[in-house]
Amino acid sequence: MQRDLFDDEHLLFQEAVRDFMTREVVPHHPQWEKDGIVPREVWKKAGELGVFGFSVPEEYGGSGVKDFRFNAVVVEEVMRNGATGLGFSLHNDVMAPYVVDLTNDEQKQRWLPGFASGELITAIAMSEPGAGSDLQGIRTTAIREGDHYVVNGQKTFITNGINADLVVVVAKTDPQAGARGTTLVMVERGMDGFVRGRNLDKVGLKAQDTAELFFDNVRVPVANRLGPKDGEGFFQLMHNLPQERLSIAVAAVAAAEAVLEQTVEYCKTRQAFGRNIGSFQNTRFVLAELATETEIARHYVDKCILALNAGQLTAVDAAKAKWWTTELQTKVIDRCVQLHGGYGYMTEYPVAKAWLDSRVQTIYGGTTEIMKEIIGRSFGF
Repeated sequence: MQRDLFDDEHLLFQEAVRDFMTREVVPHHPQWEKDGIVPREVWKKAGELGVFGFSVPEEYGGSGVKDFRFNAVVVEEVMRNGATGLGFSLHNDVMAPYVVDLTNDEQKQRWLPGFASGELITAIAMSEPGAGSDLQGIRTTAIREGDHYVVNGQKTFITNGINADLVVVVAKTDPQAGARGTTLVMVERGMDGFVRGRNLDKVGLKAQDTAELFFDNVRVPVANRLGPKDGEGFFQLMHNLPQERLSIAVAAVAAAEAVLEQTVEYCKTRQAFGRNIGSFQNTRFVLAELATETEIARHYVDKCILALNAGQLTAVDAAKAKWWTTELQTKVIDRCVQLHGGYGYMTEYPVAKAWLDSRVQTIYGGTTEIMKEIIGRSFGF
């Protein structure tokens, strides 16, 4: 079925991003995987292209357009090139609602120009060694002392953790108040007591800097709080999580489509028993199943993008998209590895790298089990 999500302006932008990926990313990504990090210069070049801050008002250097279809273009081009080291979606899709919608005028002036230009890289610090999906279980504290918070604690699995200049830290301002005691504070590069730990050695996503962060009596101005008062953090997170989960779903479908396309081409040329392996009925049946499920997922995700643009995407809708597409992604890529045979286990083949990179998709942003719990609770049991 023909896809009709994008207008002409999105397709023109898609061409520009595709060209950027070909020139500035694909030739260098293998080295970035060895280095474990993407150079900051790439972020600046992407900023010059207008890849960041679509919803940032024009007066601060953005496009001033809230249209998630532009976000989707970036995510899809990144995934179709296997450029999983780029933390652009975290910056663009996850962080933008915090720095655009929750900031006051003074904060906007400080942070938005750099956010849009790629000169200020962002991250969000939720997960802790003892608290992942259970956000109410966090232990990091931000205790008020006059015009400052004193932040203490530890975060882990933080995307963009090494490169980040501005980090949204989820902290307890009132440890006894449960969800209502959580506040989001912005910790900036260079603040005393803010220390980055290891650039974590992951199974996949080798070029993406994922770090531990430590906060030892970090004095953060109250002027760096998101929102007008303490205690709003948990509800701010819940409001923005559907967009984050949709971004992950967009990436999942794009990755599945790319690997499936590569595998079809492989099956046309790979010989076994004197003929192309694509001529075997089992191969055709596997590819037929994967193509059908991937296309169905594509149309649901596109519908979710339009719902988000219209302000109608619910937490349940996003949870359905997130768990289904990420589980599908791992299924598609695993089956494609099988069709590649021994070559599918060689990291020089894109399918092997995609297999390693895909595994985390069902975990971060809320595990499959948490997504099913969100959906299950919607029945009113």
